[in-house]
Amino acid sequence: MTDRSLSNHQPGDPSWTRRGFLRTAAATLAAAPVLVAADPAVAAQELPDFPPDVFLSRTAYRNWDGEITVTGLWACAPAGPDQVVGVVNWAWRHGWTVRPRGASHGWSPLTVAEDTSADAPVLLVDTAPHLTGLALVGSDAVRAGTGVTLEDLLTFLEGHGLGVTAAPAPGDLTLGGALAVDAHGTAVPARGEERLPGQTYGSLSNRVLSLTAVVWDADGGAYGLRTYRRDEADGAALLTHLGRSLVTEVVLRVGADSNLRCVSRTDIPAKELFAAPGTKGRTLASFLESDGRVEAIWFAFTESPWFKVWSVEPTKPLTSRHVTSPYPYPFSDNVPTLVADLAGRMVADGAWYLAPVLGNAQLDVAAVGLVATLSADIWGPSKNTLLYIRPTTLRVHANGYAVLTGRDQVQRVVAEFTSFYRERLAAYAALGRFPVNGSVEIRVTGLDDPAEAQLAGARPPSLSALRPDPDHPEWDTAVWLDVLTLPGTPYTEAFYRGLERFLLATYDGTHALTRVEWSKGWGYTDEAAWSDGEVLGTVVPESFGSAWDEAADALERQDPHRVFRAPLHGRLFP
Repeated sequence: MTDRSLSNHQPGDPSWTRRGFLRTAAATLAAAPVLVAADPAVAAQELPDFPPDVFLSRTAYRNWDGEITVTGLWACAPAGPDQVVGVVNWAWRHGWTVRPRGASHGWSPLTVAEDTSADAPVLLVDTAPHLTGLALVGSDAVRAGTGVTLEDLLTFLEGHGLGVTAAPAPGDLTLGGALAVDAHGTAVPARGEERLPGQTYGSLSNRVLSLTAVVWDADGGAYGLRTYRRDEADGAALLTHLGRSLVTEVVLRVGADSNLRCVSRTDIPAKELFAAPGTKGRTLASFLESDGRVEAIWFAFTESPWFKVWSVEPTKPLTSRHVTSPYPYPFSDNVPTLVADLAGRMVADGAWYLAPVLGNAQLDVAAVGLVATLSADIWGPSKNTLLYIRPTTLRVHANGYAVLTGRDQVQRVVAEFTSFYRERLAAYAALGRFPVNGSVEIRVTGLDDPAEAQLAGARPPSLSALRPDPDHPEWDTAVWLDVLTLPGTPYTEAFYRGLERFLLATYDGTHALTRVEWSKGWGYTDEAAWSDGEVLGTVVPESFGSAWDEAADALERQDPHRVFRAPLHGRLFP
């Protein structure tokens, strides 16, 4: 692929159309946009009275899988929170919308919509160039700018003997983007494990002690900075704000770092790992009991998942390899030629029938790669085993849901879902249709228990998928379910709709509850994601109970002029 500066693309450049992206999706190498300063004369004409000291550029927005690609948008990079306020007030006075941008590592149109035109009054605010400060607050908290990446944050903490229980696998995520969508890892306490002070088994949002956001100041008649503590009602809405706000800085509770061992294996058949509850053998629930931290990556049309198990190990086990940096799986971070060639044929030539071949090739690459790179059994500081996805990995579309349930019901949820998925995949294949060519990914976490923040009166994040249900205190666990496939794969939306309907009907709040994973795909019709009016207007709000309306009211008070509102927000919060 030709190396290009995103800032130099002109609207309509065919290399950055959605189709152009899909043709190279198999081996796309992503880099942060190279920002080139805008022509001052053009900027003065199109953005009159814009704050003069704020860096401006013309750029492109592209989400993780390239299905949302918009060229020619205006972007700015404020040097600090005060400049952010100046930009927001300019946007309010001139009728523009402000959209925070971090790593753009997401799927859902919470930043910009797919049909956004280059001349739309939408201003991207890049947080990563400057909002990156890091400082300890006492011995168990960190103050961080929201543009800092998770890798930089965890590296800083590691240098002070601190860490987190679990984290999302991509290290390039910005902290602000991760908090906006209640990003999470995979962890529940193993049998006999005591939670360490400062740690949580929930989302990153559950670590927030305070945050500073740009909100409307009615007395001052303009937008300004305000800091909210975790015990404030209106602050609860900002802990997972879905991009409906702009947070500049947070203080997070953290704890002592742990050395983690991660053992990968590909020898457990799916029928054993995902067996019905009560079945003897190497089930997912049995590993949860013994180790507490698991992840299954089950490639389409294969029989054995790539299964990872993390365990807390203060000293290095004899058979483990000591890893001193993150991203220990180069065979998945850099798309192998065989996988790239297969995916390329499928996307460019419409050879979707190769899905079973691609699935088995991906499993073979994982199995061989784990041995060849000595990464089947690794050990080191938590960061080095938790972060394992680089921007150079295969770009795929993903749907996502969290099923809230009791710890003793996890195997039931996994067994029911995988059985339904396998049956539907076979039924589609019998018709010559192959809607899934990626993998099923399964993770398990605790919920966002505010007591784990260790702050009196702390409130749970209002809109986090891991928000506890007050009517079901027995639900203490979430099973995260994602299904991945190449962008543009035929019949995908209809297949995803069937999975979504199954989850919503099976886990309807009676013995378990389905919530959507904000950053990924949901609300499917047979043609598109985020399009089912019933899911957006009824199912999603009802899954949060009264907290939904409380959060909607708070976000509206904080931004009554709707400067931070994207089209999807208008459908969620009419």
